Amino acid sequence: MEETIEQQASDCLKVVLFGPESTGKTTLSQQLAAHYQTPWVPEFARDYLQEKWDREQKSCEPKDLMPIAVGQMALENKLAQQADKILICDTDLLETKVYSETYYDGFCPEPIAKAALSHQYDLYFLTDIDVPWEADDLRDRPLLRHAMFEAFKATLDRYQKPYILLTGSKEARFETAVKAIEALMDKF
Repeated sequence: MEETIEQQASDCLKVVLFGPESTGKTTLSQQLAAHYQTPWVPEFARDYLQEKWDREQKSCEPKDLMPIAVGQMALENKLAQQADKILICDTDLLETKVYSETYYDGFCPEPIAKAALSHQYDLYFLTDIDVPWEADDLRDRPLLRHAMFEAFKATLDRYQKPYILLTGSKEARFETAVKAIEALMDKF
């Protein structure tokens, strides 16, 4: 099978949790998937980079971007076929593009940039930085949270992606997300 970062067509509604590290994306992805009894697409980069860290004590390098993108899209494409009405994505290639450009002085591999802009999602949930930052092996920019948030927001605005800002407690974010998804499902 050829490795690809193309998004396969599916009939389900797709939503993406989008934003800087340590803003509750994974927690909310899992909550929403449980609520809607549907698959959620985890962040492939997290496991990939944790394994790299454990093995080499190295963080992400530009050479890791394509394997991360391929792994992310393989997960998404597989789980989209299993989803009935909605697929919850913990991340997407647009997030990979933002991280790449902020970490590597504007650089993003052309195939990732192109795919990131061509993939279709029904709604993005931009997660605010109004929650405590939690350290781990991979998180490394606690003092740049505001700048990272602005990079994510600017990207959604620049490419005119439909999004809703999620702020406040886990409960408030969940409630806001469910209301937005319900409104989308009514139109879908």
